[in-house]
Amino acid sequence: MELLNSIRSFSTSNPDQLAYISPTEEITYGSLWQQSDQIAAFLLQENLNQDLPILVYGHMNASMITSFLGCVKAGFSYIPVDLSIPIERIIKILNSSQAELIINTSSQELTLDNFTISTMHYETILAKQLSEMEMGPASWVSGDDNFYIIYTSGSTGNPKGVQISANNLQSFVDWMVGDFPIQGNLRFLNQAPYSFDLSVMDLYPALASGGTIFAITKEMIAKPKLLFDALAVSKTQVWTSTPSFVQMCLMDPTFKEELLPELRVFLFCGEILPVSICRLLNERFPKAQIFNTYGPTEATVAVTSIEVTAGMLETYQNLPIGKTKGDTRILIVDENGLPVQPGEKGEMMIVGPSVSKGYLGQPELTNKSFYLYNGEQAYRTGDAAYINEDGLIFYKGRIDFQIKLHGYRMELEEIEHHIANCQYVKSAAVIPIYQDEKVEYLLAAIIPERHEFEKEYQLTSAIKKELADVLPAYMIPRKFAYYEELPMTANGKMDRIKFREMVLQ
Repeated sequence: MELLNSIRSFSTSNPDQLAYISPTEEITYGSLWQQSDQIAAFLLQENLNQDLPILVYGHMNASMITSFLGCVKAGFSYIPVDLSIPIERIIKILNSSQAELIINTSSQELTLDNFTISTMHYETILAKQLSEMEMGPASWVSGDDNFYIIYTSGSTGNPKGVQISANNLQSFVDWMVGDFPIQGNLRFLNQAPYSFDLSVMDLYPALASGGTIFAITKEMIAKPKLLFDALAVSKTQVWTSTPSFVQMCLMDPTFKEELLPELRVFLFCGEILPVSICRLLNERFPKAQIFNTYGPTEATVAVTSIEVTAGMLETYQNLPIGKTKGDTRILIVDENGLPVQPGEKGEMMIVGPSVSKGYLGQPELTNKSFYLYNGEQAYRTGDAAYINEDGLIFYKGRIDFQIKLHGYRMELEEIEHHIANCQYVKSAAVIPIYQDEKVEYLLAAIIPERHEFEKEYQLTSAIKKELADVLPAYMIPRKFAYYEELPMTANGKMDRIKFREMVLQ
């Protein structure tokens, strides 16, 4: 595989260059390659089923990356799981994937209640005396073999495992390194946890181009002083994040060129990029280029891009997501899958080599969204868009109940499913609250069961406590409202339009 060959070549020619920096550790390219060889050797000696993935558990540490590489060198795909993911969700991922092994790269113990699976600590693997084994391309993941599997929100309450093959990833990396000004041993900011596919936008383009990854942890994001102290010494040249993260940073007046004097490229993905953010970035970082990109996890991170220029900010109130990468097409289709007229809104269908083969072990779900289009893999995104006379694509939101919040894609029905299962809840609905066509936060509307709480905030706290055991923090609604009844449609479903009007009065 070209990606692994590129990393190997750079590790051989520049073994002492830093590949990864976090608040607690650094690792060179030489050590990255050598340690991933050790992980691969261990996996090959375990006689595991290579058709099943390895789960890698941790948070923004170098050993997660060496574990990823070790897995694919030994012919295994990997599933990245962040420390913030609740145990119940991890168990669902294990049941879905049938993984036989967890590599725990963190210092925390992973207790899975009554679920039995072999777990190895990263340091324990490195300490083993392993026989010399050839870690050459013959054993590497390649072609249509799965490289990684990322689990996203599912409408039934069960997460969906998106399978990304070596070919899918190579298509993405080739585009990133070829079409963006990010080549030449640059310093990349890594803000997104590895269980979120935005992280792939900095991780593999950085390693493929001999760059250095500078990791931002959840502790740093929670404490702005730690974050800004880290940014000041990061020497960041390529910034990859959601618009929400940079918006948070822009609230501090010191977030400007003096803080990051070497910053030259902003790459945004995961949610709508507002014009207001770009104007501020132009003022504070006048030497940096800004790129807006779009893509679902199912098509390997991103498939469209456009450089946001000053002229574009004067022309558009809502920015385009650009044009597709060279090996990919986006078709705008109606509810019957037929192309709409130029300029007309419809659903985006992505066709090309970075489109996933589908959801792991879920053929019914796969068949709903994935199919062959003139012999090429295609995916119906559920995202609405139109193409203007200049060939630019404009995103117009979701056509179903799936939304993006702070870069995280989630199914409202999954959140409703878990809220409805709380002991204090009779029924519930989750409504996204928008500002400037972007989801600002989630509101949970609840008909409560009889309970002993005197105040609504006490009830909310009890519900949130239950939700924290089954949902990541970013999927728990910010606000809760309580009602005696919710408006219903004639077929017995919650009337979201009427409810939204009622809430926003």
